[in-house]
Amino acid sequence: MARRAFTITAAALTATTALLLTGCGGDDSSDDIKGAESGSPSPSASAPASTAPGAKRPEITLPNSFRLTFQDWKSDKSEEQAVLNDGKEELRSGYAAIIDNDLDSEALVFYHTTSGLSQAQQWIKTYTDKNLTVIGDLPVFDPEVVLGSGGDNAVLNYCTDEGKASTKNLKTGEMQGNPPGTDPEVFYSVSMTKNEQGVWQTVSVRSERGGCQR
Repeated sequence: MARRAFTITAAALTATTALLLTGCGGDDSSDDIKGAESGSPSPSASAPASTAPGAKRPEITLPNSFRLTFQDWKSDKSEEQAVLNDGKEELRSGYAAIIDNDLDSEALVFYHTTSGLSQAQQWIKTYTDKNLTVIGDLPVFDPEVVLGSGGDNAVLNYCTDEGKASTKNLKTGEMQGNPPGTDPEVFYSVSMTKNEQGVWQTVSVRSERGGCQR
């Protein structure tokens, strides 16, 4: 169920002062959990109000059947918090796109650069092309923000635990989790850049299954 794993661009690498990237070129499981069955949207799943001037964030809702929880998603530094906020909504936009089978959703476009959007759409299609959605619980934890020296680039690292999440085939109803013996925790490193409206958009994502430490 691991998310997409794409190479971070050379430009993003040189723009940041330090990058904590995943070790190997990504996860080897392309059909792991991501998406949720239809259900009544949870009121608490709506996106938070915009915190960046001049940028109105799109509203994102997820059904009760799929729950993303963000643990310790706070920083006492305002710029780091801005990265955390937009990184959170980017992840939510991707799952919402899978659930709604909408590769061009407003939120998905909003939280990605052109190249980032293309990569996100490739990841989403690994589910929608197979009539898969996701259900269950997906905790997101251990966030770390690394700001670039110029102030317009950053890397957001975090982990997810897929132990209580699974895919569901919308045609057959079959549900499937990760294979037995698979490490449920996945480390992500997200390259981000701030646009003119002050929105931190995702440029690319890398992942490493088993790369989390806790």
